[in-house]
Amino acid sequence: MAERLVTDRLILRSWEMEDVPAAFEVFGHADVARWLSPIMDRVPDVAAMQVLLRQWIVEDLRAEPPTGRWCVQRREDAAVIGGGTLLPLPPGGDDLEMGWQLHPNAWRQGYASEATYAMAQWAFSHDADELYAVVRPENARAVSTIRRNGMEWVGETGKYFGQPMQLYRLRPADLDQARPGALPPGFEPE
Repeated sequence: MAERLVTDRLILRSWEMEDVPAAFEVFGHADVARWLSPIMDRVPDVAAMQVLLRQWIVEDLRAEPPTGRWCVQRREDAAVIGGGTLLPLPPGGDDLEMGWQLHPNAWRQGYASEATYAMAQWAFSHDADELYAVVRPENARAVSTIRRNGMEWVGETGKYFGQPMQLYRLRPADLDQARPGALPPGFEPE
């Protein structure tokens, strides 16, 4: 089960069934769903979100650290703004992928970087030796977040989802060099 993580502005906690409406606002949003393919499709309605969220809650209860799923909640107003994941990548589950999905209203505020940093710290404290991010080549916002947190480009691969994706890797020493809230030269907030 994923541990509750608290940052300056966010709480990353387990999903609850009460989160269905807010989760649907994120995972049912076309601008979010376009970046989730081929991993998952846009959630079509609240009933489908309810089924999916129930599945995520059960999976998270069975998860062994450092894997997990988090609801990303803003501390100032308790608004659910998205989700975060640390999950094994297909086909064999040998590699661990870090991901996040935020509602477009939460973009360009540094929340993705803050959540990513917290999840990476947690994973490394549970003996993960490296994390990966698999990104569609045209997702510049995700690449900016990834690089801000110290991830390095490994190359292009079709290994995980059967289509060309950009692969980034993070090791503990890379994260140690990244500071929460710091922007490397040339980077804009996501």
